[in-house]
Amino acid sequence: MRTLIELNVNNESYPIDVEGRTRLLDALRDKCLLTGAKEGCSTGDCGACTVHLDGQPVTSCLVLAASTVGHKIVTIEGVADGEELHPVQKAFMECGGLQCGICTPGMIMTSIAFLKENPSPTRDEIRDGLQGNICRCTGYDKIVDAVQAAALELDGKAGSKK
Repeated sequence: MRTLIELNVNNESYPIDVEGRTRLLDALRDKCLLTGAKEGCSTGDCGACTVHLDGQPVTSCLVLAASTVGHKIVTIEGVADGEELHPVQKAFMECGGLQCGICTPGMIMTSIAFLKENPSPTRDEIRDGLQGNICRCTGYDKIVDAVQAAALELDGKAGSKK
């Protein structure tokens, strides 16, 4: 049975029809046409489909779309400020944290949430904070470098607002 629901994604309203078993990942990609979140494992183990739900990172392959009605969803498409990339996005580009691109959106979404909780992490804390996000293309060092660089950038911006 199909149901009409309305999702709040990246501060925009998306009225879509879904079946009760429709995953948030599928609703985002197929109904909202936001394809940044990637399907990796379909079991919540790889993190490629990570989005923010009310500010918390979630694996969208394990969340039913209908359960997110009334909540705020942010995808990788919604983290930039207009044409200005988020500092984590910029750092991934500048530090070579991008590989094939399948894991990148999830890594970035997890990193943004992680840096809100821990704005000055050590390399070991970054590695711990990114658990649940798997990359097959890299040894993770450039990803950790990117998160460290973003932390410094974000700290500098926070410092200038004090």
